[in-house]
Amino acid sequence: MTPAEKLLWNELRANKLGVHFRRQQVIQGFIVDFYCHRAALAVEVDGDIHDLQKEEDERREKALRELGLRVVRFGNDEVVRNLSAVVVRIREAIES
Repeated sequence: MTPAEKLLWNELRANKLGVHFRRQQVIQGFIVDFYCHRAALAVEVDGDIHDLQKEEDERREKALRELGLRVVRFGNDEVVRNLSAVVVRIREAIES
């Protein structure tokens, strides 16, 4: 895991948000950073490489949405600089 993923994992693990998350979950051949089955939610933490693979990310996201999943994305910098806001957005996604 990247440093940003480790930070976020510490907030998601052990049902801290009231639901169970798995990390590095394989779904239809794609690996998502964090996944909550109960909320049908995939959480992705994107590093700089994602700037170069926007089309691939869009294809992955479309395939995941077609499976009925919601995908929320955060940049590494966003997680590191404003972890509490990221957690709030994930909590809102869980509750919606």
